[in-house]
Amino acid sequence: MKYDVYGVGNALVDVQAQVSDELLAATGFDKGIMTLVDDEQQQGVLGRLNGLPLNRCAGGSAANTIVGVADFGGKAAYVGKVAADETGEFFLKDMREMGVTIDVKPSETGQTGTCGVLITEDAQRTMLTNLGVSATLTEADIDEDELKQSKYVYIEGYLLTGDTTKAAAYRAIELAKKNNVKVALTASDPFLVNLLKDELWQLVEGPVDLFFCNEEEAKSLTDKEDPIACAAAIHEHAENVAMTLGANGSLLMHGGEAIPIEGVSVNAIDTTGAGDMYAGGLLYGITNGLSWKDAGHLASHASARIVSQLGARMAQRFTEAEIRELLG
Repeated sequence: MKYDVYGVGNALVDVQAQVSDELLAATGFDKGIMTLVDDEQQQGVLGRLNGLPLNRCAGGSAANTIVGVADFGGKAAYVGKVAADETGEFFLKDMREMGVTIDVKPSETGQTGTCGVLITEDAQRTMLTNLGVSATLTEADIDEDELKQSKYVYIEGYLLTGDTTKAAAYRAIELAKKNNVKVALTASDPFLVNLLKDELWQLVEGPVDLFFCNEEEAKSLTDKEDPIACAAAIHEHAENVAMTLGANGSLLMHGGEAIPIEGVSVNAIDTTGAGDMYAGGLLYGITNGLSWKDAGHLASHASARIVSQLGARMAQRFTEAEIRELLG
């Protein structure tokens, strides 16, 4: 196969800053969640940062995961829409330098999507997302010749909130099933689960082979409280489930078996991209010959490394020797 994973998502450039709880409260936005904003709202908040250090990188949920796959040495491609502006050029350059194939033609109008990520001392991240032209991704952008050369297609749930992006997601799923490519879907956010619960269930019951979620998302989807019961309920329909449990690790469901994965103790600085990197580590593992347990073990350590630093990219990649040592 040409690719291990072919990702589809909102192409955004993340602008990250560490802020105080007081500054965050003054913005009026709810802590720890993603909120869609317009230019004026986003710039109004960023203008409050008063010279605080900013970090910029190509982002978006699926993009972070795809970079995670590449970080481990996997072969990855990504589809997302950017504009023909400086921010879009930065996104494409950043992704390609990480070894990710991305060939979608930039939009000649509009602006590249951005996400202001405000990180407080408790490591929580509050995201203010201006989708820009990422919301114009269409089914025509999905390349069947590239997708069918992948082991997995990975789709972020955020795409389901827009008409054209939803069409792109469903086209990718359709082509995956046509070409015997596995489908992985991430719930993306608790608000999205609550908004699109019935639709997510239909996908889980239908074409999804691997469903990623966190504990809160799983509870919202299943209306159950016990994490194991949540995962089991989803596994009745989805062949594979990966549910993260924060500091308590994660739970994989595969072949009718529950596989608990230990958490890794770290000093959390920023939770941005923790779930995305977990997905990247797991997808790399299962597409490169690791058992589900070993893949989960690798994913857990990758997620821990991300939360121990600022930003959604690993400042230091795992070496082959480190991976061998982790897997015993």
